[in-house]
Amino acid sequence: MSPLTQLATLLPLAYVFGSIPFGLLVGLAKGKDARKFGSGNIGATNVARMLGSKRWFFLIFVLDALKGAVPMLIAAVLLHDEVKTPAVYWLWLGAGLMAILGHMFSLFLKFKGGKGVATSCGVMLGLWPYYTVPGILALTTFAIVFKLSRYVSLASICAAASAPLLYMGIGLWLGWPVFGAQWPLLAFITTIAGLVIYKHRTNIARLRDGTEHRFGRKKA
Repeated sequence: MSPLTQLATLLPLAYVFGSIPFGLLVGLAKGKDARKFGSGNIGATNVARMLGSKRWFFLIFVLDALKGAVPMLIAAVLLHDEVKTPAVYWLWLGAGLMAILGHMFSLFLKFKGGKGVATSCGVMLGLWPYYTVPGILALTTFAIVFKLSRYVSLASICAAASAPLLYMGIGLWLGWPVFGAQWPLLAFITTIAGLVIYKHRTNIARLRDGTEHRFGRKKA
């Protein structure tokens, strides 16, 4: 079986892996259902609030990030000796896309799920070297905005919005063919950033209205 055929086989497996609702499973293991608490989201933020400890945020964030990183790293191994054409890039990105879609539209939750921030971060960190440094800088953006505002949603939106700009800037600086053979990478990261921001549309409305909950503060 050729590497490209193996990669095509990886795509549905990446979707199933991405569909695993780690946040929900962690909550259920502690006797609580995140779907019936707060925002009803199964992501790290809502589960951490439900369980009353920040450590759960970091655990679930890492688990959800691995859903994106593992398929990308496997794809990188399979494509190690392949000539990087736009078609090859699309197959590589397909593994990450299926993981993200699995998280957002889980096979196990009637095609509902989380907002895709952690899984998208895992995809970026796992696509070495093209997305890794931009991914680290996007995480830094998240940390800075969160530190200043205590809004996880605002930090997530800013990190997502910064990712395409960071990739493009670093790529042009290093002489990568950002608008040439690597154009699928720019198209993908821009699309995923837009999808993540779209999934935060209710948070954007609450931020605009001043009713968004700050992480670490208990709701009245």
